[in-house]
Amino acid sequence: MKILLVEDEKKVADFIKKGLTEEFYTVDAAPDGEEGLFMAENSEYDLMILDIMLPDINGIELCTKIRSTNIKTPIMMLTAVDATESKVKGLDSGADDYLTKPFVFDEFLARVRSLLRRPSLAADLLKAADVVLDPVKHEVLRGGRKIDLTWKEFALLEYMMRNRGRILSRTKIFENIWSYDIETSSNIVDVYISYLRDKIDKRHSQKLIHTIRGAGYILKEQ
Repeated sequence: MKILLVEDEKKVADFIKKGLTEEFYTVDAAPDGEEGLFMAENSEYDLMILDIMLPDINGIELCTKIRSTNIKTPIMMLTAVDATESKVKGLDSGADDYLTKPFVFDEFLARVRSLLRRPSLAADLLKAADVVLDPVKHEVLRGGRKIDLTWKEFALLEYMMRNRGRILSRTKIFENIWSYDIETSSNIVDVYISYLRDKIDKRHSQKLIHTIRGAGYILKEQ
């Protein structure tokens, strides 16, 4: 799943991003509200985490602007101000949850999981043929056998399963699985599709991941 983090304190942003990445989430980080708004409007996210004390556009204004564009993605607000008035303003602006800094990271992760489990995100088990993916436990089974995937392979498979039957271009896959700030080779999508095929399809006669020449890839049951 992909998360947008808007946090102007670099040390805090790096700490949160590292922790979320270790939990198999893909994270885009924006240092201010203006860049955060651009990213929110131009990419798809499963969750947005906004600090309230941001330069230019503050977190409450940013949340209001995001909601005004009819983006319904869950939003968590972060702030160093433990005041009821700030919490009320944050929630009234359209936020779904509120956490005061400093926080215990385990509690933060629990709140992230809670927001991602909401029915609108369809966070139940994903299935295609005999492949079962649990987005909460980060587990994948095929034919009842557990398959060990790296966090990036898992994110790629989850994205393809959520879009089962749709042709996904390399650009679309890259935008949803890799962060904005990553510098990587142009064939990174092809490389990871190959890794995934080796683990998901290699031992099975029924192949699920298919190449659509000149268009991209598709996960479907034949």
